[in-house]
Amino acid sequence: MMRREFITLVGGAAAAWPFVARAQQPAMPVIGFLHPASPDGNAERVRAFRQGLKQAGFVDGENVALEYRWADNQVARLPALATELVRRAVAAIVVFGPVAAFAAKAATTTIPIVFVAPEDPVRLGLVTSLARPGGNLTGINFFPAEVSGKRLGLLRELVPGAVRIAALVESSNPTSTDSTLRDVEVAARELGVQIQVLKVATSRDIDAAFESFARERPDGLMTGISAFLVDRRVQVALQAAIHRVAAIYPLREFVEAGGLMSYGASLRDATQQVGIYAGRILKGQKPADLPVVQATKLELVINRQTARLLGVTVPDSLLARADEVIE
Repeated sequence: MMRREFITLVGGAAAAWPFVARAQQPAMPVIGFLHPASPDGNAERVRAFRQGLKQAGFVDGENVALEYRWADNQVARLPALATELVRRAVAAIVVFGPVAAFAAKAATTTIPIVFVAPEDPVRLGLVTSLARPGGNLTGINFFPAEVSGKRLGLLRELVPGAVRIAALVESSNPTSTDSTLRDVEVAARELGVQIQVLKVATSRDIDAAFESFARERPDGLMTGISAFLVDRRVQVALQAAIHRVAAIYPLREFVEAGGLMSYGASLRDATQQVGIYAGRILKGQKPADLPVVQATKLELVINRQTARLLGVTVPDSLLARADEVIE
């Protein structure tokens, strides 16, 4: 009887050991992922972010958990989504674009925030300096809005006789839109071209903007940078092809979707670097001590197949400078 009771006691204790061990393990850290657009058009960004995390030693589901919040191109939802992540007590929040960054910044002054910003984050007021950001924010600046003037020059080189250029920008993203137009207007005066600004906020607006081309007949098109326009890149590229207008875009993703030409930094590289920074923060580094990373390489990508479809002859000077030509 005594022996049977001893065996039962030992067996029960052994069965309890795994539960005790699990209870003693630290909770898995959670990273919040806040994006103004939708998951459908951003699978590549998610993969790049997870790759960056992996480089830093973290794998989703193994030693870190990811909480996704998508605004589905309704930027008014971002403050509430940021608050949700703060209440979830995440270890860090990664955000995409200035509007999402400001929403997260307003929601917390303590949880680390890592952003991707398309323009100078100091001028925006996200950080105090690039070298020592201060506060709880740091991130990546890939400044496509700040090279809009250069982009206009490349479009004029592609279409030498261009006089009227349409600029497609998002109306609900005034920060990046104003920066884009400011740079474009300076370059337009130097090149002697007129800029027709087309502001859009919905897919229907995009269709309507292109329908106006039948009346306005622009010589070329350039697209601003915003999460919404990146999300709708297939629609934009398709409409440009339908209306047979030569266009230049801020990111290679547009060209891969059938657009003609792009000039700008790599959004994929920027997103991967965000994952690396998020991992470094999980290891104990503070955002205030992590300098804002600035993209150093700008790439020119040309879709020659689209050029043939549009009847556009790409000058040899552009082809020679292109980082990639899609045949």
